[in-house]
Amino acid sequence: MPATEDDLLKRFDELGINTTLYRHPPMHTVEDCQTHRGNWPGGHCKSLFVRDNKNKQALIVVHEDRRVDLKFFAKAAGFGRLSFGSPDRMARVLGVIPGSVTPFALINTPENENLHIYLDADMMAMDPLYYHPLHNEATVAISSIDLLRFIDHCGHKPITFHFDPPTQTLDA
Repeated sequence: MPATEDDLLKRFDELGINTTLYRHPPMHTVEDCQTHRGNWPGGHCKSLFVRDNKNKQALIVVHEDRRVDLKFFAKAAGFGRLSFGSPDRMARVLGVIPGSVTPFALINTPENENLHIYLDADMMAMDPLYYHPLHNEATVAISSIDLLRFIDHCGHKPITFHFDPPTQTLDA
């Protein structure tokens, strides 16, 4: 049985992690979040669950404005051709449904050699960071340091990744 919001908040308390919880109507897209949240300071984020053709999976967590070039990412991170994980796979691996993907879902995923966690380097410089608490009817604010503590507690070793493809210059 996947963890609930209450389980997650209890885990934060056990770890001494301070968070702020904001309730809101269900939000399914970045645009929904931008419309309803107001001017909360910090980094508003999105999470993508992807897999390659060899069953290697990744949870990619980036700032909401970040465009993720999956071809660049796959090549740079050593993945095969990527596609988004199906709702069934997402439920099985992360314990959440589409629209609720979050790094907090790692509470449901003990260390797994086929799941790799990639955090946007630019996002990690922001404070606080905002993610859904296993569903999309609330948002949790957490510091980047505490996010790393939580991920580590769940048994994962995230990789901080620069998602901007290198620019190419032409020699004159």
